[in-house]
Amino acid sequence: MSARRQARWLIGGVLSTLSALASAQQPPPQVQPAVRNGRDIYAEFRAGLADPDCDGQSSARWRDLYANAPSRMASPGSDVLPLFGYVVDALRAANLPTEFALIPFVESGYKPGARSAAGPAGLWQMIAVTARDHQVPIRAGYDGRLSPVDSTRAAVRYLKTLHGMFAGDWRLAVMAYNAGEYRVFDALKRSGQVARGADPARLTSLSGISQAYVRKLHALSCLLDQADDRDAWLQALDRPVPVLQPVMLPPGTRELDSWAVSHGRDADLIERLNPAFVGGHVTRTQRPLQVLAPASATEIAAAATPAPIVATVVADAAAPAPQAMSSAPPQPTTPATTGPARTHTVSRGESLWTIARRYKLQVADLLSRNALAPRAILRPGMVLRLDGDLGE
Repeated sequence: MSARRQARWLIGGVLSTLSALASAQQPPPQVQPAVRNGRDIYAEFRAGLADPDCDGQSSARWRDLYANAPSRMASPGSDVLPLFGYVVDALRAANLPTEFALIPFVESGYKPGARSAAGPAGLWQMIAVTARDHQVPIRAGYDGRLSPVDSTRAAVRYLKTLHGMFAGDWRLAVMAYNAGEYRVFDALKRSGQVARGADPARLTSLSGISQAYVRKLHALSCLLDQADDRDAWLQALDRPVPVLQPVMLPPGTRELDSWAVSHGRDADLIERLNPAFVGGHVTRTQRPLQVLAPASATEIAAAATPAPIVATVVADAAAPAPQAMSSAPPQPTTPATTGPARTHTVSRGESLWTIARRYKLQVADLLSRNALAPRAILRPGMVLRLDGDLGE
């Protein structure tokens, strides 16, 4: 072999090794799970709150009005928890406060098909003008306000705009969601305030309904905060919950139930979640339509099957070859003086929330100590570090 060819061969080998190492170090793609633990949904909600503290001053009037919200969320026969999880995910992806996930409790009781005699409709109770302004389609046979996919996408986009308009103050943003941004700007001007550092209680020119909106959401947040002090409520959340995702309907689909059955999904659930399709009929349209759907029965069964745990060891490219290593005996390591690190082996049905609570840890600490993404999927048999950080 010529010296030039040998050099090219060596360089090629080094580049291949470096490429393999770089690929091995890349985090695996995040795959959306088919199901997740209900406590993880609640943990995501709590982690995203702008105002997580309940100081005992939340309105007794609104606590009484929404007192059944925690039980509806925890009820296994209700669609509230999976829908709540879908909205929380959308808000977290948009970097918005999860107080906004409580708006559908106030507006519709988390009922996708809710209609008001005054005209608003859907989870977010949009009026037709607002819906069309935010690209929500309304036509014969299809009202996008009743689609959790269309309406949530539009509501999150609108809330993102309002949140930026009002200097990141979630309270002003929800007032504007209720009353309109121009009325809130006018109220700020009348009270001699600007958005940054404003006191919403001083916006007395706004209607009582708009002023009460913040108190309603805070009361709901506090109701959930108080509910998690009860073991029975947490145990009711501690169950597999389907992860809802938008699914594009293939061209030519005419009936939701036939599509659901042919794709291994619960037809009754699909129709409940997607009341935008009148009578379950899919109208002809040039615009692709989406439905909100859980995973198929096959995908859920696969998610419930423990995956084999494989440890991958990547050699250090800078390490010398075995024959070039020193023959001197290895030096003894200094024994740890703090005792063995604690670990926990994941059992079926456990979540980051339940494990963190058991060991009196924060979910964020558990994630950090195990280099896990916030939405990592726990598999039975995984071993989690409970002490220290990786590399210690």
